[in-house]
Amino acid sequence: MHLSSVQLCALLMVAVVAVVVAAPPSTPHHVARRSFFNLQCKGVYDAAIFARLDRICDDCYNLFREPTLFTLCRSKCFTSPYFKGCMESLYLYDEEEQLDQMIDFIGKR
Repeated sequence: MHLSSVQLCALLMVAVVAVVVAAPPSTPHHVARRSFFNLQCKGVYDAAIFARLDRICDDCYNLFREPTLFTLCRSKCFTSPYFKGCMESLYLYDEEEQLDQMIDFIGKR
């Protein structure tokens, strides 16, 4: 059985689509999990909690545009004074107790 060039091209396109659909997406979950351990967090990894705390540092960086601030905010598993400073700068006073519980959960202070 010989395939025409149109049939061969169509078959190739189907194969490419199948590979793309079947390939696992590059998830930021693995990156976040690696960051969790790089920050020396000793508690339980929870993607939602980690993302919430990380987002505070990201928002703080976006507010001040100071490159080292993001790293300092995340240091010691979000227990540095910089994290507290970011919370204050972002007016998260009403969430402080909840955020402290989140930090305790993932950081096991």
